[in-house]
Amino acid sequence: METETGLPHRKWWTPYLFLAPGLLMVTLFSLWPFVNTVVLSLTDAQILRGGSFVGLDNYRRAFADPDFWVATGNSVLYLVVVVPCLVLLPLALAVLVQAKIPGIGFFRSAFYTPVIASAVVVGLIWQWVLRSDGLVNTVFQRLHLVSEPIPFLTDSTMLLVSAMIVTVWKGLGYYMVFYLAALGNVSATLHEAAAIDGAGPVRRFFSITVPQVKPMMLLVGTLSAISALRVFTEIYILGGESGGPGGGARTLPFLIRQVGLGFSGETGYASAISILLFLLTLVFSLLGRRLSKGDEP
Repeated sequence: METETGLPHRKWWTPYLFLAPGLLMVTLFSLWPFVNTVVLSLTDAQILRGGSFVGLDNYRRAFADPDFWVATGNSVLYLVVVVPCLVLLPLALAVLVQAKIPGIGFFRSAFYTPVIASAVVVGLIWQWVLRSDGLVNTVFQRLHLVSEPIPFLTDSTMLLVSAMIVTVWKGLGYYMVFYLAALGNVSATLHEAAAIDGAGPVRRFFSITVPQVKPMMLLVGTLSAISALRVFTEIYILGGESGGPGGGARTLPFLIRQVGLGFSGETGYASAISILLFLLTLVFSLLGRRLSKGDEP
């Protein structure tokens, strides 16, 4: 059937047919698990049995649980340390590899290689590098810089710092690509005019480059903050199933796994911690969105 304009007539539901596969996927793998997690957080459910409604008891238990506060503190500390590094270092790296000189493509690929490597493989490599008889301690001892191995993986604080280093190292190349795209939109005319006025490279960087890529810096900050709050693999590979000595390096995702794992896993309590992690992530996401809006003219 054709309309008066000669175009084929379409039913009102035609667009929804195209949207249906995507909506179904979002509902099954995002919306429904989230709703189910909220419901489970209000019960005392375990892995092998359904639970009964307990209201907000799981949340009250979390706020009174020392392990929860240790994990929350580690997650927030992880965010505070990692995010500035992943905002500033990839920008500096992007500026360095932006130059059009022979062989620069090799360095761009080399810096991006950790991104495509498996997180497990990266963790195992760094475990070999940082363990007591690993590369770093062996070199330091041979050079007589230390008298005994540095406890990178056997001290909770050092383990957390080591995991942060791995996260930053793996994320440098990823966010470098973001900045390379942003730097490509910076007008060369501005740099030429500033150079004529006598501005040096450092002055041009802070007066021209940084203001031009500031929206991208805010985006990188938001994405890296979300990733920092979700960190798990680095802690697990470097610190083992306990999360370091006495579990002192556990983050919130690590604690969720420990609480909900096994035949006696407390699904309800783990779900409550998951919702609290979601709310914490939401706060930082909204903060990043607020900063982005404040930066708009």
